[in-house]
Amino acid sequence: MGVEFLKVKSRREVEDIIRQLPRLGTEVVQVDRALSRVLAENVYAGEPVPHFNRATMDGYAVRAKDTFGASESLPAVLHVVGSVEIGVQPSCKIGENEACTIPTGGALPAGADGVVMIEHTDLIGEKEIEVYKPIAPGENVLMVGDDISEGELLFKAGRQLKSQDLGVLTAVGITKLKAYKIPRVAIISTGNEIVPPEIPSPLPPAVVRDINTYVVGGLTALAGSSVGDRVLVPDDLGKLSIFVKKVLENHDVVLISGGSSVGSRDYTLRVIESLPDSEILVHGVGMRPGKPTIFGVSNGKYIWGLPGQPGSVTMVMIALVCPFLQHIQGVDALFPFRLGTTEGILTAPVASVHGREDYVPVRFPERDKNFVEPIFGKSGMIKTLASSEGFILIPEHSEGYEPGQKVQVYLF
Repeated sequence: MGVEFLKVKSRREVEDIIRQLPRLGTEVVQVDRALSRVLAENVYAGEPVPHFNRATMDGYAVRAKDTFGASESLPAVLHVVGSVEIGVQPSCKIGENEACTIPTGGALPAGADGVVMIEHTDLIGEKEIEVYKPIAPGENVLMVGDDISEGELLFKAGRQLKSQDLGVLTAVGITKLKAYKIPRVAIISTGNEIVPPEIPSPLPPAVVRDINTYVVGGLTALAGSSVGDRVLVPDDLGKLSIFVKKVLENHDVVLISGGSSVGSRDYTLRVIESLPDSEILVHGVGMRPGKPTIFGVSNGKYIWGLPGQPGSVTMVMIALVCPFLQHIQGVDALFPFRLGTTEGILTAPVASVHGREDYVPVRFPERDKNFVEPIFGKSGMIKTLASSEGFILIPEHSEGYEPGQKVQVYLF
């Protein structure tokens, strides 16, 4: 007699379980490896940026008050007392009616409080300039702390770092930071019929090349996690148990495709139950495809039992596993996982039943991107998903959508 499902949970109930899980531990990472990592603590500036007054234009460093009233008909005449070099502390000092040539990024010399753009001046003789436009104090200059003030809160804990954030960190001298760990994920595909993809043609009868390892691995990487071991295991309880225990030693998460539905060879549930300090959190989810999904924990490590059909495993990854991987690494998880959303008008009816969520692949007809065309196919057909551009989600208490109805599309 097959294993009976526990009480099937709605997809939202599973989401609630995931959101209550703790984040992984933290680690110190180098800033050049911190892109997309999530901060585990607030980050403050230990120094101002800039830490010296610097020019933002090529021109002349001056006292602003010496340019007041300057015009083309009555220019201010200033004496040039020196020149500023990039990266060198200025040796000149600006006094009354004096100026100093300065390049963009150069340090403002003592006595100066602004920069006249070179376009608004003319050189007369070797040491004199005429200024045709007045400036205000601080004009064309970044003063100390204008960009970042000392002690300023740069980023709060929980921020997922963007490339420009790394520039902010290095600007104040931060080269290491504390971030949540990235999950290391092992992927196990089960089934006597599964063979590696490098097996040459023609394939023997009754076997298929491994698909799920690569679909699951790709989505795992998209969710920001690290793909570790990839293993093919036959339908053998003893072998599956050995491999799961082995990969749990150096992985945070194990994803097992196949072996999660009710049947005499469905061993995933039994393997999880045999692990030390294990708990089954989910056994069955009210979604299609993907009802036979299992989720358990053992000694702080997580194990997912996923459907074996490529279409089903893809949708479970998108609906639950990818958001789970985001959550435990500190990211504000997206349920379902997607790269964006749009809207369109449905071209054909899509039926559903009360009590489950339906995930239906769709594409946009080339003739009009305002329309959304559902793609129907069996869950074992990978081409159905490859030809789709996204999916629509039918809520659990809906009987489906009618043609002409506006729907939200989650983009792959």
